[in-house]
Amino acid sequence: MTAVPAKGRGATALTAAPADGTGGAEPGPAGAADPWRAAAAVLLGNWTGASTVPSRTLYPHQWSWDSAFVAVGLRHLSPRRAQRELEMLLGAQWGDGRIPHIVFNPAVPHAAYFPGPDFWRSAGSPAARTGGYGGAGGDRGTAAGARAGAPAHTQTSGIVQPPVHALAALLVHRADPAASARRGFLARVHPRLLAWHRYLAEDRDLGGAGLAAIVHPWESGMDNSPCWDGPLARIEPAPAASFRRADLDHGDPADRPTDLDYGRYVRLAADYRDAGYADAGVAHGFAVEDPCVNALLIASEEAMAEIAAELGADPGVHRERAARLTEALVARLWDAGAGIFRSRDLRTDRAIEEYGVAGLTPLLASGLPPAVVRGLRDTLAGEHFRLGELPLVASYDLKGRAFDRTRYWRGPAWFNTAWLLERGLRGHGAAGTADALRRAVLDGAAASGFAEYVDPLTGAARGARGFSWTAALALDLAAADGGAWPGPGAGPGAGAVA
Repeated sequence: MTAVPAKGRGATALTAAPADGTGGAEPGPAGAADPWRAAAAVLLGNWTGASTVPSRTLYPHQWSWDSAFVAVGLRHLSPRRAQRELEMLLGAQWGDGRIPHIVFNPAVPHAAYFPGPDFWRSAGSPAARTGGYGGAGGDRGTAAGARAGAPAHTQTSGIVQPPVHALAALLVHRADPAASARRGFLARVHPRLLAWHRYLAEDRDLGGAGLAAIVHPWESGMDNSPCWDGPLARIEPAPAASFRRADLDHGDPADRPTDLDYGRYVRLAADYRDAGYADAGVAHGFAVEDPCVNALLIASEEAMAEIAAELGADPGVHRERAARLTEALVARLWDAGAGIFRSRDLRTDRAIEEYGVAGLTPLLASGLPPAVVRGLRDTLAGEHFRLGELPLVASYDLKGRAFDRTRYWRGPAWFNTAWLLERGLRGHGAAGTADALRRAVLDGAAASGFAEYVDPLTGAARGARGFSWTAALALDLAAADGGAWPGPGAGPGAGAVA
C-alpha cells in the first residue's frame, strides 16, 4: 500500500509489515517535522495485514485494548481498516463472551513472546503440557479453554483487558457513518459487544456488588502498578527456572516488571488456566474491583446506548446499566477523603490505599456526582499527580512509597491514560485543562518518537518506540484539534491509507 500524499507534498511509499510482525516502515523519528505523517507511518509499519501489533519487537501479536485504541486513531487514516482491526479481535471472542487479551499470530514463532500459545492452551497445542509454567515440550493437552468456549482454530490467551471496545466501535462508525452502514459494521459487532458486556456484568461480578472484577494484574492493563503489590504478596511465585522471559530480549530490565512480580503473574495465569478459565466457584488468588475497568465499562455502556439507537434497538437498557454501574462505582470505590477511586481487594474486602491513575479514569463516566468530579480534578492538580505543573499524568503517586519514574506502570506517564483523562475532563466541562493535556500528548508523543511511555518528570522516552496506541491516540487528538500539529503537511489527509 502507498500513502495518500498531503496537499502540496510528494507521495511517500509506506509498506505494510510482514505477517510475522517484523520489518515494515520505520517509526517516525523523535521530533519529526511532520508528526501526523510520522504517526501514520508507525501505524502502517505495525500493521500485519490483518491487525496492528503494539510494537514490532516487544509485543508481536494483537492485544485487546491496544487494538481498540489503535482503531480510534486509525479511523482518521482508514475507517475501513479501523473496522477490520476491531472485527479481527472480536472474531477471537470466546463462547462465554470474553474477549481475550491476546490473539496470537500463527506466523510468529512461539518463542518470540512469553506466555505464548503453548502456555495458555486456549485451543490446545501440539506442544501443550497438562500443567506447569513453561512453554515448550510435553504431550498434547486438552484445550484449557474448551469449557469456556475458546475458539477451536485461533490461539488466544485466557484473560481479558479493560472494555474500551464499544466506545472504539462507536468512534470508528462516526468516522464514516454512511460507509459503516453500507458494510453493516455496527450490526456485526453489536451482538459480540453485548456478549462481552454480559460476561463482565455477570461472570465477573465476583464481589456481588455489581462491579466487574479482574483475576490477574494483566487484566487491568496496568500490569505492575503498585496498587497490586499487596494482593500479589500473597502469591507464591512460579520458580524462576520454570519459564523464560522473552520481554527482556527487547526491553530494558529497568523499564520492565521485576522477576519476582513476573513469577507471580505466571503462577496466577497457570492456576486460572488449570481451572479451565472458570470464574465462578473458584478461589481466585487475586480478585480485585478496579476503577479503570469499571469506568471503561460505564463509558462503553454509554456508547452501546448510541450504537443501539443507530440500529433501531432500545438504548434505554444501556443507559440504565451505565447509571447502575456509576452508582455502584461511587458507593464501592470512591474515597471522598482522598479524592480518588480506590481498587478493592475482594480477598480482604478492603480498599487498596494507593494513588494510581486508574483511580482518576472514572472521569469518563458522564453521570458522576459533581462533588466527585471536583474531588478528582483537585487530586489531578494536587501533590500526588501535579497536572498543570507537569504536562502529563504519572501512572502512580509522585509521592508514593513505590514511585519509580522508569518502571512500566509504577510511575511513568502513559499516553492512553492521558487520552482517557482528556476525554473525561472535556466531558465534565474542564475544557482548559483538557486542552492543555491534549497539547502535552501531542508534544510528548512526537518528541519521544511515539514512545510506549515517558518519564513523568522529564518526558524522556521509555519502553518501546514507535508504539501503536501512542501514535493512534495522538492522531485522534490532533484531528480533534483541527489537525493543528506543528510541521508542514501535518493534519488529516496526510498518510491516509486504503
